Amino acid sequence: MTQRVLIVEDERDLATVLAYNLRADGLEVATAETGAAAYREVQAKVPDLIILDLMLPDVSGLDICRTLKANPQTRDVPIIIASARSEEVDRIVGLELGADDYVVKPYSVRELVLRVRIILRRTEPATPAADLVRFGVLSIDRAAHRTFVNDQEVALTQLEFRLLTTLLERKNRTQSRETLLTDVWQLNSSIETRTVDTHVKRLREKLGPASSYIRTVRGVGYRFASAPDEPQIDG
Repeated sequence: MTQRVLIVEDERDLATVLAYNLRADGLEVATAETGAAAYREVQAKVPDLIILDLMLPDVSGLDICRTLKANPQTRDVPIIIASARSEEVDRIVGLELGADDYVVKPYSVRELVLRVRIILRRTEPATPAADLVRFGVLSIDRAAHRTFVNDQEVALTQLEFRLLTTLLERKNRTQSRETLLTDVWQLNSSIETRTVDTHVKRLREKLGPASSYIRTVRGVGYRFASAPDEPQIDG
């Protein structure tokens, strides 16, 4: 089945060029120039990925991102924010709201298409190594893409789920931020390492009592505890 990308962009010429290149790459594309139009498109058919501008004529793209990530029907849809806002605070806020990537205008259309393809490939269903993994109060159902803490479900984005399972699979082995960027984001060094810290912080907040399993290794990166009751000795 052809994957569908929604471009939310009020610069019509830019949206047209990007849509042309995505279609040439074999993707189905829909466009929206306003937040209202974007919501209508999502309601009509949930896309597989959204490219989202922040400065729209009727509503902030951040509000759209927040709304979609709060909705169970759309929270797993990857979002790439594409904006002229280049300040670090804008990037951090976007990523904290659950965006999977943040690119600054003017951007390379070819590179953005590549980023779209990599994220779509990453979210394709895969055969799990084991259906259910338990670690202390944490339970992960790989097949269903569900996470539980103390038997209460925790809503994670695709990226957060991948980050969590990657750390768990490599428990007690320190993972540098660069390694996590390569293996989780699959974009090598094209994203700032600060992105990893932002997502780990958000993941810990969601995991609550299980957050202590993710340990910070000062000056290096992160590791998953070797056992649920391992003493906290990292930085």
